[in-house]
Amino acid sequence: MTRALLVICAVLVSGCSRPSSSTPAFPAGPIIDLSHSYDAQTIFWPTADRFRLEKVADGITPGGYYYAANNFFTAEHGGTHIDAPIHFAQAHQSVDQIPLDRLVGPAVVVDVREQARRDADYQVSVEDIARTESEQGALPSDAIVLLRTGFSERWPDAARYLGTAERGDAAVGKLHFPGLHPDAARWLVANRQLKAIGIDTASIDFGQSTKYESHRTLFERNIPAFENLTALDRLPARGAYVIALPMKIGGGSGAPLRAIAILPR
Repeated sequence: MTRALLVICAVLVSGCSRPSSSTPAFPAGPIIDLSHSYDAQTIFWPTADRFRLEKVADGITPGGYYYAANNFFTAEHGGTHIDAPIHFAQAHQSVDQIPLDRLVGPAVVVDVREQARRDADYQVSVEDIARTESEQGALPSDAIVLLRTGFSERWPDAARYLGTAERGDAAVGKLHFPGLHPDAARWLVANRQLKAIGIDTASIDFGQSTKYESHRTLFERNIPAFENLTALDRLPARGAYVIALPMKIGGGSGAPLRAIAILPR
């Protein structure tokens, strides 16, 4: 076969292998924003510095065009954010070291809204996870588990969301919001291979925790946590796909997080 014919054949094969116009674009379903905005109302831990936006420019320049720019300041652990394993596990992964495949995966929602409505100090139990599995099947090995307490409906009212609007060290003892029971955290790492875990409260440990055992258990296995999520009520129990990408802070123990869920069609 001549070189010309080889070129023609290559072009024809290439043309035949191109995706057809009917190939669906990514993503396939509706996109849900799981993140709160960062602004003056953003809720932070009582001892953490709040978010600040400093206006640098906002107006028409001498060149006749509009220009805007800002500086911002924020603590790592406030608003919708990621907790990197190094937050409670020495020498473990910092934000920039978390593998990207841990931040994307199928969502499994554990719904404890009724329990949390009755008890602000509720802790998601092994029984809650077992109930979810009995209804939906065992957690897949690549799951991102999302704990739905319903507390995001209270945002940005810190008194209702955190249990107190007070600031400073003394306020930490007055925190009341749901979290993951340490026994459930230990069961998950011993029996399931989840990628990450998220919750629509300020911490993966409940507000009255003083030992942060769920953090420690998860992070020792390099399982990051997404905190202060929102809109989990818009997700089905199974079938959504989560993409949770943090600001890539070198050495960071946490970072602001833009998390989304792609719903099934």
